[in-house]
Amino acid sequence: MKTEKLEIINSKGIKLQAYLELPANQKPSYYAIFAHCFSCNSTLTAVKNISRSLTNYGFGVLRFDFTGLGKSEGEFSESYFSANVTDLLAVHSFMEANYNTPSLLIGHSLGGAAVLVAASKLPSIKAVVTIGAPVSISHVTHLFSHQTNEVKGNEAIEVNIGGRPFKINQEFIDDFYEVNLPDIVKNLRKPILIMHAPFDKIVGIENAQQLYHDARHPKSFVSLNDADHLLSSKKDSLYVGNMIGAWVQGYFPNKGNEMLAINGEQLVAHLNLLEDNFTTSIQTKKHSFIADEPVEIGGDDFGPSPYDYLSAGLAACTVMTLKMYAQHKQWDLQQVFVYITYSKKHSDDLNIDIEKPTRFDHLSKKIKLIGNLDDTQMLRLKEIASKCPVHKTLQNQIIIETEVL
Repeated sequence: MKTEKLEIINSKGIKLQAYLELPANQKPSYYAIFAHCFSCNSTLTAVKNISRSLTNYGFGVLRFDFTGLGKSEGEFSESYFSANVTDLLAVHSFMEANYNTPSLLIGHSLGGAAVLVAASKLPSIKAVVTIGAPVSISHVTHLFSHQTNEVKGNEAIEVNIGGRPFKINQEFIDDFYEVNLPDIVKNLRKPILIMHAPFDKIVGIENAQQLYHDARHPKSFVSLNDADHLLSSKKDSLYVGNMIGAWVQGYFPNKGNEMLAINGEQLVAHLNLLEDNFTTSIQTKKHSFIADEPVEIGGDDFGPSPYDYLSAGLAACTVMTLKMYAQHKQWDLQQVFVYITYSKKHSDDLNIDIEKPTRFDHLSKKIKLIGNLDDTQMLRLKEIASKCPVHKTLQNQIIIETEVL
């Protein structure tokens, strides 16, 4: 995964801050644009988690700050709803001119309403995803309606939204009443995925029900169970990202994964120290995956640790070797579980008698065999488990040659 920082100029000449998340091979099959929630910004953890999850499905995802929010220029009073849609169109044009035409729009909360309107104006958009979106644009005004009694003309006043001060004016308020979202959804005629938490306290589940009712097929709904409106829990935002990644496969043809320039090697790992902490993208010829470190040692825990992958290699090789051996013998082996734990153990604890006691790398391998097997077969399978190629590699002397390219 790679993150590029971008600046996009909208139709009013305002600079919008944006971040482009790319797959491990840095060559997306398709591009998506993510629109954040009302008064939020593109660096919200949920936005980053969803965007980065989608890179695992071959998407490049552009997340950006609307006018007057995050690190984008402009005033919040200029970030009324139609301006959000205009920003989306400007971002789409930028991507079309500099990368490739985006084909997927994803919007969170009011951003979900914005992508529905933008999708109706962009023939190139093949599918739309909304997360906790309202069915009425004016729904958002309840967040500050009790503070707007003193608004006169285009005079700006300060209101409190979500514990933060923002300046708005009458034009800002009026704009939320000018869009008929139900009619737009009825005429959209594009695949739509509606995601919503049943107990969302900010935008009630009845909004998702109405959106689903208004939308035409193909349409899908995914319940976000006990998630809150902002998807504050990492598990919820990662779930959303993975569900979107699975859903879009039904509407976007699978394109072969292009390899990074790895000079004929089997695998490449990439870490951008300027953008990421320890999160590392790994690419093979046909597969990409993520490695990370646990939170307790300073990582973000977006993927397994390096030692997890070491243990995983041993476990996977063991179960595959046992399958092949049992099938060759025509034994009734039905399931195999291999449990691996890596640790450091002292030679005294391992009953190893050496002149200078020391600590050893230690891998504990426990095997659970399910099937109609007698004691002799179980014992033989235990012996075979120690003969898998990765097991033997780890026990042999390994030579690793390193060079700087």
